[in-house]
Amino acid sequence: MTTGYDPILNPPFTVVEPAEQRVPFVFDSPHSGRNYRPEFLSQIRLDRAAIRKSEDFRVEELFQGAVALGCPLLTANFPRAFLDVNREPYELDQTMFCDRLPAFANTRSVRVAGGLGTIARIVSETEDIYARKLTALEGLARIESIYKPYHAALRGLLARTHMRFGHAILVDCHSMPSSREGPSRRARPDFVIGDRYGTSCASQITWSACEFLTALGYEVEINKPYAGGFITEHYGRPESGLHAIQLEINRSLYMNEAMLEKNDQFDRIAADMTRFVSRLVSIPEAGLAGSRPLAAE
Repeated sequence: MTTGYDPILNPPFTVVEPAEQRVPFVFDSPHSGRNYRPEFLSQIRLDRAAIRKSEDFRVEELFQGAVALGCPLLTANFPRAFLDVNREPYELDQTMFCDRLPAFANTRSVRVAGGLGTIARIVSETEDIYARKLTALEGLARIESIYKPYHAALRGLLARTHMRFGHAILVDCHSMPSSREGPSRRARPDFVIGDRYGTSCASQITWSACEFLTALGYEVEINKPYAGGFITEHYGRPESGLHAIQLEINRSLYMNEAMLEKNDQFDRIAADMTRFVSRLVSIPEAGLAGSRPLAAE
């Protein structure tokens, strides 16, 4: 069963590394992929504009400056609507499949109930993606050939960083719609920092990130409305010297949300993100190392 992605011709993800990793930071952008393979497009009922609504548009470009500052950057090329690596590996909705899923699949999670499991049922909170039911084999092929290699790459970057520096800090980069859905359509802040309510990283990382963004003139919230997804929760183990934060940027800052285009502020925001990263990677390292080695997975 093919997914349309090839490790050489159409790689599902890209790792961009500095000539030398000089700081214990790793950046990743799991939702900015925009390589919509024909195999996927033939399965869906939505047009190209509608299917892209869940995309973290060009987020990897906003944080490209991190590489020159000594940080590796892992970027998904596959779209979130095809496969969401910020979920457990088998959060799957049985109603989407024409045959039975394996017994180990988590079919009852809150995210599955909301239509946003490892293979999403909807985009933009209401729009069904697929024109037909998938086979279990199709879903499992995506997990085996893309999800597992993506996380293997991320684990490898973090383990290597941890071994070299004694600790590692993951910055999981995302974007969010500028306003909440619903009648009020209340505006969101410029940035939301998620640390799983203080459990995924040392507090100095969270508060330093908040301070640096605020100093650049941005409105920042912590854990509201996004506290961090599977990646932040799974990799954030401060007691082992492995820290993870999720960073959500308001899309209206850098793009036209309706047209899916960069706006005239894109370059300024990207420059600000480079300034932010340069300050973040220079925070004091005291207290970031764990009390025990990073366990192999």
